[in-house]
Amino acid sequence: MKLITSRDNPRLKIIRRLAQDSQAYRKAGWVWLEGDHLCRAALSRGVRPDLAIFTESIWQASEFEWGQCAVEVWVVPDDLFAGLSALESPAKMGFLLTLPASPTLDPNVATVVLDRLQDAGNVGAILRSASAFGFKQVVALKGTAGLWSPKVLRAGMGAHFGLRLIESASPDDLNALNVPLLGTDVHEGPFLHEMIQQNKLSRQCAWVLGHEGQGVSPELMAKVHQKVRIAQPGGEESLNVATAAAICLHASATSL
Repeated sequence: MKLITSRDNPRLKIIRRLAQDSQAYRKAGWVWLEGDHLCRAALSRGVRPDLAIFTESIWQASEFEWGQCAVEVWVVPDDLFAGLSALESPAKMGFLLTLPASPTLDPNVATVVLDRLQDAGNVGAILRSASAFGFKQVVALKGTAGLWSPKVLRAGMGAHFGLRLIESASPDDLNALNVPLLGTDVHEGPFLHEMIQQNKLSRQCAWVLGHEGQGVSPELMAKVHQKVRIAQPGGEESLNVATAAAICLHASATSL
């Protein structure tokens, strides 16, 4: 364990950028996880961080639990840790880990495709649903919020570490998929519940989810094998994309 007290420490400067800039991880090649839940989720999936940082106030009670959790362990004053965080209520621990290498696309697994989704909360929530319902691959097309950005990580609640995450893909990259593409649409295609009743839904597919305001792009929608609608008897114009994703992924996961 090392006690670090200088705000000018080079790695602490990197962490500040990672916490405050959603795109910094791409250039830095590092990912910053803040908080007990995210750190435990990473460890449970076999991730060993390069660096673990604890506040002085939590270290005294946590030394025996966390002492061997990382290659290096640092303890910093509470106010110094607070300066690293972009949260209103900073956590008292965090992990710095090397940005995982982007895997190659697996053409045969159930997949979620994100088409230019902008809201980090939506993206993180969809990753949680994908992990929960057995969709182990997520392909984010160019223009989608950074999958390893701090807000997406927090919203994902640890789902990242059980998924194959592919970023900055192009629509043409999807041509390699051997599973059918299903596109969510507000106005066209059969209703989801009708497909379930007719046994026309399968887990082995790729759900395409589009931009919060514009939906799936025309270029990408031209590639889908089936457009699908979600019935909304209450009369709303559309659903939040993360809500729609949860409905569609659950329907596929539980289909025969």
